[in-house]
Amino acid sequence: MSNEWTNDQQLFEIMRAELFTSALSDTLDAHGYLHQMLPPNVRPMRLGMRAIGRAMPVLESDSLDPNDPFGVLFDALDALAPNEIYIASGAVSAYAMWGELMTTAARKRGAAGAILNGYLRDMPGIEALHFPVFGWGSYAADQKLRGRALAYRVPIIIGGVTVQPGDILCADEDGVVVVPQAVERAVISDALAKARAEKTVRHDLEAGMSAVEAFRKHGIF
Repeated sequence: MSNEWTNDQQLFEIMRAELFTSALSDTLDAHGYLHQMLPPNVRPMRLGMRAIGRAMPVLESDSLDPNDPFGVLFDALDALAPNEIYIASGAVSAYAMWGELMTTAARKRGAAGAILNGYLRDMPGIEALHFPVFGWGSYAADQKLRGRALAYRVPIIIGGVTVQPGDILCADEDGVVVVPQAVERAVISDALAKARAEKTVRHDLEAGMSAVEAFRKHGIF
C-alpha cells in the first residue's frame, strides 16, 4: 500500500491532481465493490465541477412538522468540517434541498462540495461562489413546507449505494463514486497506479501502437 500521504490534506491534493471517478470506479470493481457509483441523474450543475472529500451524510424526509419546518438542516450545515462534502438523500417530493445561502455557509466552513439526491436552486448565486454542487437539476420550490432534515452524520442510501459518514466521495463530469473507508487506502493506491499506467498507454497509442497491442502489453484500456 502507498505511503504517499499521512493525512487527508495530502491525500486530497494527490487525488485532485491525479484521480478521477472512472479510475476509482474501475479499481473498486477490481476489489469486488461493483456498486459504488451513484445513479447517473446525480450530475454536476455545470461542466468542470469536481469535488473530493469525506461524506457528511444528511437524511432528508417528506415528513412535515410546522413547529420545526427545516428539522436539523441548519445544525447539519454548522457541523460541516473542512474537506467534507454535504450529501443528502431520503425525500420523495420535488423540492430544492440546497441553495445559495447554504452554499455560502458551507463554503465559509471549508466544505468541499454538496451532493444532492434531489434538486437545488439559486444556480446563478451558486455559480458565482465557484462551489461544486451535484444534483438532479435546478428547481425553485423551497424545502420549507415540503420536507426537512431528520438527521446528519448517519448512513444514507442513494440508488442502492450506502454512504457512511467519512467515506471518500469523488465527483466529476462522469458522476459520483463512493470509496468506503474500510478499503480507501488500498483502492486509492491501486487507482493511482492505474491512472499513472494509463498515461503510458496513452503515449503508446499516440505513437501509433494498435489497441490490441497496447492491451496485450499493459493490460489496461
